[in-house]
Amino acid sequence: MHYYKYKEHYIISQKQYTNFQQIREQEVADSDDMLYYLVSLDAKSSRRSFSVSSPSLLYIEGEGLELLKHADTDTSKLPVWIMEKINKGMIKAVNTEYPQWENAFESTLHKSWRINIAGLGDVGSTMLTGLKLLGQDKISQIGIFDIDNKKVARWEFESNQILFPNGEKSPRVFAAKEEELFDCDMFVFCVTVGIPDLTGRDIDVRMAQFEGNSRVISIYAKKAREYGFKGIFAVVSDPVDLLCKKALIESNTDLQRNYDFKGLAPEQIRGYGLGVMHARASYYAAQQSATQHYLSEGRAFGPHGEHLVIADSINEYNNALSLELTEKARKANLELRSYGFKPYVAPALSSGAISILETVRGNWNYSATYMGGVYMGARNKLAEAGTVLEQLPLPEELMKRLYNSYKELERII
Repeated sequence: MHYYKYKEHYIISQKQYTNFQQIREQEVADSDDMLYYLVSLDAKSSRRSFSVSSPSLLYIEGEGLELLKHADTDTSKLPVWIMEKINKGMIKAVNTEYPQWENAFESTLHKSWRINIAGLGDVGSTMLTGLKLLGQDKISQIGIFDIDNKKVARWEFESNQILFPNGEKSPRVFAAKEEELFDCDMFVFCVTVGIPDLTGRDIDVRMAQFEGNSRVISIYAKKAREYGFKGIFAVVSDPVDLLCKKALIESNTDLQRNYDFKGLAPEQIRGYGLGVMHARASYYAAQQSATQHYLSEGRAFGPHGEHLVIADSINEYNNALSLELTEKARKANLELRSYGFKPYVAPALSSGAISILETVRGNWNYSATYMGGVYMGARNKLAEAGTVLEQLPLPEELMKRLYNSYKELERII
């Protein structure tokens, strides 16, 4: 391992550099600051930065679905102090293959967040209500934008009249101008161009929305590039995983349609659709004794839709029970539509407001993050050093299901 100081940052790397000031190991070991571990990974399929949350991440040569699987690593040759830093979440990997890799030195967590929302339809407005009611500990203000000015006026008016009787403060809601949308710490894309009539048809609503929503998100992704946005670009509109990839592509494409890696970094984009699928699986699991263990042992993976993967248990995986819960969760929206209602309340709160709040609090949540060129939903958290993916000893039968879901997302875009 080599040890350097670059500007005010301490750097470690297995690669030798001549353009950094080399320093003694002890100086780095004694530092209480975040350490930066320089790596060189293919920028076309790897993140610009991530938390080194396990020693196995010091040795990866590429990224993919294997990021979710726990790997036993020989740590006998690693200094004890490096292991301590890993356990404390104090090592951030930075990929020098990105032209703007130094931007990764900036912090990913804030004590107080400024959030802007674009799109005040059923999902956006319900999510806004949830953030207003629950976000007083982490959110200072919420900017709202919609092409319908009356919606903006209505929700600014109503939201700021939600008040606790003891005067407890809640986030201030204000009408954001279009040019102000990326003057924030998190931008939330909730725009939906419309949902076709799917009455009585088992059709993946997400894919029916992709074409229209992808055109709109392209506009916002380019605006994020123009602004030099360094916050989180959160996607709540469906299909979240595919729209995340679309935003990444469009943000990093110049006027000549060349991919130049100068827009949003992969880890800046997060998709919020899996939270409600976990909630739906929990709802059905609680109804029979055979699956109640899902509430404490289960996990959800993949997209909010056709290729969802529900695992009944991470301790003793049962494929039949998992497939049963997957099918029930996947078709839950059709059950609600059969009652004559559009299913948006639970998605807006479980996938949207609650999952976003858990993200900014640094807690475990269900969201889609970048894994080797694909935005794949899984349990993760946003730490000071970056994204931490939950790594589990996943059985081969479950890994096969995850791989099929992953390859399908990879195939589409």
